[in-house]
Amino acid sequence: ISMPFYINTRNENSHKEIARLLEKCIRRNKKDWSEIVFLCIGSDRVTGDCLGPYVGYRLSQYQLPGISVYGTLNQPVHAVNLEHMTEFITLHHPAALVIAVDASLGEKEHLGYVTIGNGSLYPGAAVQKELPPVGDIYITGIVNISGILEYLTLQTTRLSTVISLADTITQGILGSFSM
Repeated sequence: ISMPFYINTRNENSHKEIARLLEKCIRRNKKDWSEIVFLCIGSDRVTGDCLGPYVGYRLSQYQLPGISVYGTLNQPVHAVNLEHMTEFITLHHPAALVIAVDASLGEKEHLGYVTIGNGSLYPGAAVQKELPPVGDIYITGIVNISGILEYLTLQTTRLSTVISLADTITQGILGSFSM
């Protein structure tokens, strides 16, 4: 497993850095793929957890050739339907490189950072949920501080933090596919 890249979204060109690192992860990925699936994980019912569905909603507004998006504000992919959705993607997109997008909790100094890396994402880890690892590449937005009462932490996360992170992630993703 490779170490994640950390990007501070408060830096002016952070979306360009996200685009560059995402391209690097895609190039380094050993999988023989012919399309890309963005699996945007989270719930629209919890502020801190809506980063994934919001990124999915934003990405689905663009028609990107060879790219599919699952997990939006209208049709979120979360703990209840994640396994079913993973099976669906495996069945309908067998040659896809899956890029998982999710919110995460982290250290105070990493609040507002985005992490990108090769490997799977472990959704629900912050709230002690046992869910299967997903994706070939992961992108997470650190929306709040981990430590105690994680579920409450996600519920009391500022929407402005989530939207700002999600917008930067979306810009970065679009930037890496606007070749």
